[in-house]
Amino acid sequence: MSIATRVLDFSLPATDGQTYGLTDIAGEKGTALIFTCNHCPFVRAWDDRLVGLGSEYMGQGVGFGAISSNDPAQYPTDDFAHMQERGQELGMPYPYLYDESQDVARAYGAERTPEIFLFDAAGQLRYHGTIDDNYEDESAVQSTYFRDALAAVVAGDDVPAADTAPVGCTIKWK
Repeated sequence: MSIATRVLDFSLPATDGQTYGLTDIAGEKGTALIFTCNHCPFVRAWDDRLVGLGSEYMGQGVGFGAISSNDPAQYPTDDFAHMQERGQELGMPYPYLYDESQDVARAYGAERTPEIFLFDAAGQLRYHGTIDDNYEDESAVQSTYFRDALAAVVAGDDVPAADTAPVGCTIKWK
């Protein structure tokens, strides 16, 4: 499956009761889309870091959106009601969107949770991949791929590592 090199629009319901499209979450400097879910141990290990990065970089002009595309028939805790609980529990500062049809994940070429797509202000893909090099132990992280990409996009610089292999569970397709 090939990945999207340009940002693609969508319309998805969020855990806050609203429906969001790309223009609703896009930031003036760029937009980060995080394909995620509730059950994956990789996601759970990185959740606090992602929430922290969202809080930090949303204030610097990067829009964020988390998208769950998993089939809840395979993992019931990935259903919309559990998404609402998880979003509140984490205090997500960005919309947590439900891609029930899985069309958005397919359009972007997402395959894992978590999987990051970071676009610049012009809608060009600037970073695709994982969060950092150690989901198990934040204190042992040596390469902060997503943070570095966010800083570069905000500054208008080249991203140091534009593509890393996403690490996580596979999206559970219907």
